[in-house]
Amino acid sequence: MTASPAYQSGFGNEFASEALPGALPVGMNSPQQVPFGLYAEQFSGTAFTVPRSEARRTWMYRIRPSAAHPRFERLERQITGTALGPVTPNRLRWNSFVTPEEPTDFVDGLLCMAANAEAEACSGVSLYAYRANLSMRRVFFNADGELLIVPQAGRLRLVTELGVLELEPLEIAVIPRGMRLRVELLEAEAAGYVAENHGAALRLPDLGPIGSNGLANARDFLTPVAHFEDVEGPVQLVQKFLGELWATQLDHSPLDVVAWHGNNVPYKYDLRRFNTIGSISYDHPDPSIFTVLTSPSDTHGMANMDFVIFPPRWMVAESTFRPPWFHRNLMNEFMGLIQGVYDAKADGFVPGGASLHNCMSAHGPDNATTVQAIAADLKPHKIDKTMAFMFETGRVLRPSRFALDCPQLQGDYDSCWSGMQKTFDPSQEQ
Repeated sequence: MTASPAYQSGFGNEFASEALPGALPVGMNSPQQVPFGLYAEQFSGTAFTVPRSEARRTWMYRIRPSAAHPRFERLERQITGTALGPVTPNRLRWNSFVTPEEPTDFVDGLLCMAANAEAEACSGVSLYAYRANLSMRRVFFNADGELLIVPQAGRLRLVTELGVLELEPLEIAVIPRGMRLRVELLEAEAAGYVAENHGAALRLPDLGPIGSNGLANARDFLTPVAHFEDVEGPVQLVQKFLGELWATQLDHSPLDVVAWHGNNVPYKYDLRRFNTIGSISYDHPDPSIFTVLTSPSDTHGMANMDFVIFPPRWMVAESTFRPPWFHRNLMNEFMGLIQGVYDAKADGFVPGGASLHNCMSAHGPDNATTVQAIAADLKPHKIDKTMAFMFETGRVLRPSRFALDCPQLQGDYDSCWSGMQKTFDPSQEQ
């Protein structure tokens, strides 16, 4: 039986961990002779000359250097849906995807849904659903961006170079660009969503007038402690490079880091720990108050990507249309549902499904929700047993050809607003 992994808490910390006491060098990063005959290797997630506050790097002390590998060859089987479809301004919504019948691990189970940049871009995102029924036996890393993994069904065990993260629905994990990992299933099947961030690394948003407390607290983020595999035998190492999958064969496990220190690390967060902020008088603030993580862009105030959640919360505002109001905005919204129902939709938006509303696309609550909200008795009530989320980005998301052609695409999505009745009456007394 596998022991439960251990964690360190905090976000952006300079962490240090050793699975073998004395394995971390003292006083220098790359001594001539590393303890226990290990190799020193720096893992950099940012350019060397960025400001100190932006720098992300980790020193690893490993059994074999990562450079010890043969030539990579392009795999015949590639990620589904990487070819983008034709441009469309239409609102789109998908039902949940079924798990394949054939054995499918996490990498083969990725379904590209939308993207707003080429893989080699230094900004933008690519968005995926995943469905899997097989633990990975190979090891994978993504050279194109960091990965934000959002499970919707099925628990995962992420075995990374720096240690182990166990993940369940209502938790998320972030894997740095280039970090090697193996995704193991702790249940028969797993499903969820992945955002591949090509831009600046995700971080906690500034709180502004909220002050020093609220939203996601740094102490609730967990990063693993050192855990290594000293395993001989054939292991396939797969990398995603400029959107394509390439592989090489190793004669050992590449997850062999015995000790490490730094801040370029994988981490997890429990969405149930989010400290929700809201109005206690009238109206409700815009969705930025639900931001868990953000990747800034070179335009001040506009995110390359925000990860936003809509968790259980109390609704108490008076004289207010309580669901998300009708809106058109500059940002581009890809939404998913982990559990329950979303308070802006009566039906059609299901756990494991998704929707896409691009720049200036008019959207909001459907007709049934609108009618109910206008007539509601505005007593305090709690939105409970739900968790929706949004990948929001400043650049238009282009759906993949797969996403436009798959049977899960709902052809009648627009009809949820078709019943909107004219209620205007200029003679009505206030």
